[in-house]
Amino acid sequence: MDVLDLARTQFAVTGSLHFLFVVLTLGLAPLVAIMHTRWARSGQPLHEGMTRFWGQIYVINYALGIVTGLVMEFQFGLAWSGLTDYAGDVFGAPLAMETLLAFFLESTFLGLWIFGWGRLPKWAHVACIWVVTLTAYASAFFIMVANSFLQNPAGAVADGERLRLADFGALLANKALIFSFPHVIGAGLFTGGMVLVGASAYRLWRRAPETEFFGRSLRTGVLTAAVGIFVTMAFGYAQFGGVAEDKFGAHNPVAATALGFMIEIGQLLALVVLLVMLPLIRVLPRARWAHPILMLMTPLPFVLSILGWIAREVGRQPWMIWERLSVADAMTPGLTPGMVMGSLAAFTAVLGLLAVVDYVLIAKVIRRGPRGLDLGAAADEPRSPALTF
Repeated sequence: MDVLDLARTQFAVTGSLHFLFVVLTLGLAPLVAIMHTRWARSGQPLHEGMTRFWGQIYVINYALGIVTGLVMEFQFGLAWSGLTDYAGDVFGAPLAMETLLAFFLESTFLGLWIFGWGRLPKWAHVACIWVVTLTAYASAFFIMVANSFLQNPAGAVADGERLRLADFGALLANKALIFSFPHVIGAGLFTGGMVLVGASAYRLWRRAPETEFFGRSLRTGVLTAAVGIFVTMAFGYAQFGGVAEDKFGAHNPVAATALGFMIEIGQLLALVVLLVMLPLIRVLPRARWAHPILMLMTPLPFVLSILGWIAREVGRQPWMIWERLSVADAMTPGLTPGMVMGSLAAFTAVLGLLAVVDYVLIAKVIRRGPRGLDLGAAADEPRSPALTF
């Protein structure tokens, strides 16, 4: 591959690995917030246990996902300085807002939530996790604002050899944004719901003693997955109204193939979730024959999410900014194949290792169950030495 193909491959690999963390964060955050609210209202130990168990999984995924996000920021200056030179005044603004929300507000309130157990007033503690959820969604919104600008440069006008923001309202009302953002949120909810379903099915299949705990978690996951897949499909199809006719044509076979697989698999999953799992929601916790099937379905939302991003990004080629700036012109001058190959290998190794560590730590929490949790543990409560953080 030449240097341009290598640079594109590098961003595709790192972007896909990062999104695996993001889509789970968007799905788990509101679920943990709802569980915590239920516990604050009822005071029941069951709700406390669900908050701590699923909250610990959320914290693990968030902590490792933040590191992968830093790599994404580096690449704009490393490989795509032409984009910054031409449209940094427009493209950089939503990225700056995302950074302020994710690295300041979201991280600050998540820290308050993690270390506020037994220290903060009950409802102030609940408010912290809701602020975390809202800022996570705001962060996703501004990322989609920036990405949608690449798909359709609304609100910007040419000013010499640069783009200048002329209408901030048009940037926020971009036709490439208004349906894609709910689509991403639906994908997050679907992913979070299916993780609850798969993990709970595993514990129930292993005859864990916490039958009510994981039975309720499984039902919560099915409801969330049903809402998520419905929103994802509805807004996914709605996006086609604003897509250029040749975006998924014969000149873009990779985008067309990814889109085709995503639609076919998504439709099949939607039928299973809405027509099988949802009607059997009260039976599934006791249906041991179904638990291996539910476990096997758990990775599919992640696969669909990656296919969706491939279709969206590759479908824009050869443009970095649709019909304004080509990918070749956006690349940093002077890069050599050796330079990009070296950074590609390094980034892939680091992010791949983080993804493996994320999976291993989450799998350990699930295998152990809601015992010996670190999150919210009292000073005299026994903890697991393998997961203390």
